[in-house]
Amino acid sequence: MVGGHQPQSTGGANCTGTMMNILNIDAENRVVLNVGGIRHETYKATLKKIPATRLSRLTEALANYDPVLNEYFFDRHPGVFAQVLNYYRTGKLHYPTDVCGPLFEEELEFWGLDANQVEPCCWMTYTQHRDTQETLAVLDRLDLDTEKPSDEEMARKFGFEEAFFQGRLTWWQRFKPQLWSMFDEPYSSNAAKIIGIVSVFFICVSILSFCLKTHPNMRVPIIKNITVNTSFNTTAWVLDKTQTNAHEAFFYIECVCNAWFTFEILVRFIASPNKCEFVKASVNIIDYIATLSFYIDLILQKFASHLENADILEFFSIIRIMRLFKLTRHSSGLKILMQTFRASAKELTLLVFFLVLGIVIFASLVYYAERIQANPHNDFNSIPLGLWWALVTMTTVGYGDMAPKTYVGMFVGALCALAGVLTIALPVPVIVSNFAMYYSHTQARAKLPKKRRRVLPVEQPRGPRLPGQGPPPQQQMNQPGCGMGGIGVGGGGGGHGPCAGVGGLPPNVAGAPVNTTGVPAVNRRMNAIKSNHPKDGAGPKVVGVSMTLNPNGVGVKAEPVMSTGVVGVGGPRKQSATKT
Repeated sequence: MVGGHQPQSTGGANCTGTMMNILNIDAENRVVLNVGGIRHETYKATLKKIPATRLSRLTEALANYDPVLNEYFFDRHPGVFAQVLNYYRTGKLHYPTDVCGPLFEEELEFWGLDANQVEPCCWMTYTQHRDTQETLAVLDRLDLDTEKPSDEEMARKFGFEEAFFQGRLTWWQRFKPQLWSMFDEPYSSNAAKIIGIVSVFFICVSILSFCLKTHPNMRVPIIKNITVNTSFNTTAWVLDKTQTNAHEAFFYIECVCNAWFTFEILVRFIASPNKCEFVKASVNIIDYIATLSFYIDLILQKFASHLENADILEFFSIIRIMRLFKLTRHSSGLKILMQTFRASAKELTLLVFFLVLGIVIFASLVYYAERIQANPHNDFNSIPLGLWWALVTMTTVGYGDMAPKTYVGMFVGALCALAGVLTIALPVPVIVSNFAMYYSHTQARAKLPKKRRRVLPVEQPRGPRLPGQGPPPQQQMNQPGCGMGGIGVGGGGGGHGPCAGVGGLPPNVAGAPVNTTGVPAVNRRMNAIKSNHPKDGAGPKVVGVSMTLNPNGVGVKAEPVMSTGVVGVGGPRKQSATKT
């Protein structure tokens, strides 16, 4: 019976051993990743699928490896890592909707992955933050903030930052930013608001004067005395109205307004932080060209009024109406509107292209359609005349000066009107969307708090820790008997007591506990580590270090504390200690 049972016992043991070997091999092929407090477990072969990444180069020699818990710890976002690990498993990278785009990019950069590998289903959602960042950059260039900048920001803007921190600003360096703020930033101070109101007043008066002086009731006729010869060989004189000029009051109004504009542009140019950018600004170009046109008009009236067709020169004074664009400095809404048209340039170009294409097609069609039937009142004598009709019809204006008379022409006209409505309606939602986007971001920026709490980018350094290593210095200091006078250090055979269990101190890390390999082990996470207490023989042991501190708390001298004793299983038995 015994001989019969012996083979069954051996077979069961072999089966159990085989299963244990399989389990051990499977456990060795797995790896545990603790990311932000959430543990993930996968196979090492899975992490090798994407080479040249952080997870494909994991080794137990890394500082974030915990030998006690047998896991790698990463203080990163756990939600993003779930998608990262899924990318290793399936080869498809998806974007989590509950994470901001820049954070997702930072996490992918940390793990060594390419953000361009995001799947097409998530690409639109993922790239929304890029459009938002571009919009915020545009709003920064528009300078829509109505808050007064700090002195440090103004000094940095004008290039006085070094003198500002050293306290060596001259009176001009102090006055120049204030002068610029008063004339260029209407919301920076009460004085700037008053100057802004005065500037807007003169702009409105100048444009109103420019328009009213063309009214017939606001003009004064020029009457000349002309001498004529009569039939009775006598001379007589008559009064002739040759032309009309604007009332003299408009001239003085223009002089006062342009005197203010000249003064304003000179002050802004002198106080500008960057002369080149000031000259190249579009609003400033309109300003000084409009101001210069007034003085050119005065010169032409003085020296070229006797020339024929001199009135044509007044056409160039129409540029003064462009001063309306100066109001963009005082209104954020106008800035947003101008930026909307600038951002919608592609859509507007597409609109013009389709309009021109439709105008040419329908002008040609209506020209030949009106010639098919007998039409004595044909208005379309040429294709160029049809271009005007097609433009008016496609833009849904319809002056009625030209109209098709035949049935085929009416059919072409109906198609032209429908095509015009569809062509104009397609790009309009894009333009409206751009305006709503800029406006919403502007309102959101206006409600943001200006002062935010700063988060220091400081991360505690970590060193590798081996099994059996003692607790870090902070935990050692909290244990009884571990003071500044005796930092526990293990000897050749290992230290004992609450302050022991650490290797010797290398000369390059003063006071730092090290392991037997000489690698510093400061600020390490401890997870339920218990120190070992091996049996040691009797003899002199190093049980502490006597530290001499200077008034700043920095150790300047370290001396060993020797002890002799017999060590048992329960720990050392201290007999005597001598401090030198």
